[in-house]
Amino acid sequence: MKFGIDRLLAEPELRAPLAGERIALLAHPASVTENLTHSLDALSQCDGIELSSAFGPQHGLRGDKQDNMIESPDYDDPVLGIPIFSLYGEVRRPTKQMMDSFDIILIDLQDLGCRIYTFITTLRYILEAAAEHGKTVWVLDRPNPAGRPIEGMMLEEGWESFVGAAPMPMRHGLTMGEMGHWFISYFNLDVEYHVVEMQGWQPEGPGFGWPTDRIWINPSPNAPNLSMARAYAGTVMLEGTTLSEGRGTTRPLELFGAPDIDAKAVIAEMQRKAPQWLKGCILRECWFEPTFHKHVGMLCGGVQIHAEGPSYDHAAFRPWRLQALALKAINKLYFGYELWRDFAYEYEEGKLAFDVINGGPGLREWIESPSTIANDLEAIVAPDERVWGQMLKDHLIY
Repeated sequence: MKFGIDRLLAEPELRAPLAGERIALLAHPASVTENLTHSLDALSQCDGIELSSAFGPQHGLRGDKQDNMIESPDYDDPVLGIPIFSLYGEVRRPTKQMMDSFDIILIDLQDLGCRIYTFITTLRYILEAAAEHGKTVWVLDRPNPAGRPIEGMMLEEGWESFVGAAPMPMRHGLTMGEMGHWFISYFNLDVEYHVVEMQGWQPEGPGFGWPTDRIWINPSPNAPNLSMARAYAGTVMLEGTTLSEGRGTTRPLELFGAPDIDAKAVIAEMQRKAPQWLKGCILRECWFEPTFHKHVGMLCGGVQIHAEGPSYDHAAFRPWRLQALALKAINKLYFGYELWRDFAYEYEEGKLAFDVINGGPGLREWIESPSTIANDLEAIVAPDERVWGQMLKDHLIY
């Protein structure tokens, strides 16, 4: 199969409209061709393309920043001599000066299919700025490695943030190209938009979203493999808790735990409360010692989520429900446990980080209430998922 970048490079007729235009590129470390050349380098050598600037999202164009909420500066590329603008530095939205540096921007970002992954917010901001300044946006499409399943509560009105671009569930099921179509429709944007579609992508085929013949490159430093991408719509919620999400280990965002947690008891409580939410994967008790971030240097009892191997069932696996259930189990087993981290997550003041991540307080309230059960959450979430499924139908390309 071919990703958008590979088709653009291989098919002169696709890139013919770019001739004579000043071209910008928005990319990150996973923006590579099928032979693993970074898109910036490949495009700089491509006939008919004149690169005038480039942009980097969170973690930088080349992946220079390890942790969350670490900003990147603007700089000039030492080889190409073009400005590299940071969209996770002094600004999140591109400025007029940045927009004046190009006529057409190519967006080549590998997403994880999750609302909180900030690249889709950056896509929205670029589209809005392009509409304002009369610029053209092309998305060089890439797979959604989490595939088509939809899961989670819709973001509530008033809870928009850099990790909540619009009212959608946590696991949205769209590619970046499809998401651009949805943003344009939802926000009624007047912008010239084009998707260089993938060729041969089968979201329900082998890999269930990620093609088995493509090498995985980290789109962000703690996105090391496909298993993480599958689990991320659930494990990302741990960033708003005192539990370790495995940062500082070799399997970040595939496991969770803390020094004072009995993982075996947590798994047993999860199985007791809602065994239907544990299908499609294997939960394994494990031990880990983070080398940085939460609980650094401390031995943590943990649970690893194995969304891989012969036991993996793509249709049955529900990472958001699974992680919500784990937090509820811990809240039940350890009365008064300090679960919630209180800090300005993505610079949102006056709101609990966990609520910012989830686009509202509803999930936290379900976790904290001793009387709520799985069916109570299901009654809220399932209708949201159905609504989103209907909303996105007109925007699917594949």
